[in-house]
Amino acid sequence: MNSSKLDCMANDNITELIGRRLHELRAAAGLSLDALANKSGVSRSNISLIERGQSSPTAVVLDKLSSALGVSVASMFEAGPAPAAPSPLARVADQPVWDDPASGYRRRNVSPPGVSPLQLVDVIFPAGQRVAFETSERDADIHQLVWMIDGVMEIAHGKDVWQLNPGDCLAMRLDAPIRFHNPGAKPARYLVALTGAVSWR
Repeated sequence: MNSSKLDCMANDNITELIGRRLHELRAAAGLSLDALANKSGVSRSNISLIERGQSSPTAVVLDKLSSALGVSVASMFEAGPAPAAPSPLARVADQPVWDDPASGYRRRNVSPPGVSPLQLVDVIFPAGQRVAFETSERDADIHQLVWMIDGVMEIAHGKDVWQLNPGDCLAMRLDAPIRFHNPGAKPARYLVALTGAVSWR
């Protein structure tokens, strides 16, 4: 099977995973479709399509939904409740990979689910692209570190703006709008570490 068919299958699977996870988180929060729509600013019909696996949300939509649910975006990619004795090992083949349909940035959830309060996300961000997360503080106190591996990124947190080069590490709370921009001529790669993110326990 060629790589394009495999990518298509992977995209279908991750869209279904996001849909199931969104439905489970909404149910756990006791929110109706209308209530989540009002809280997140995402339309009821869009939420319904996402939950049924019929629409792949953008990074901005995922951020709005996760903010309304009080979780990190990384938590939206977890497969479900962890077993009583979750595995401490996440094989690379089992790590969820998702491409933002708007910007093309790719994120891989690296950390094993349900084992640690720390979540790791490996991101490849295309040259010239921008993503703006305009939501601010969540119910949970979530902190994140961004560690640059390759390329360059401009990251704005509220009114503060930084340029990150390889080896640089930036600490932020998810309490203000965050904007990501790759001003370089090649894709950038960075690792995001989050703590305090709500996930399956």
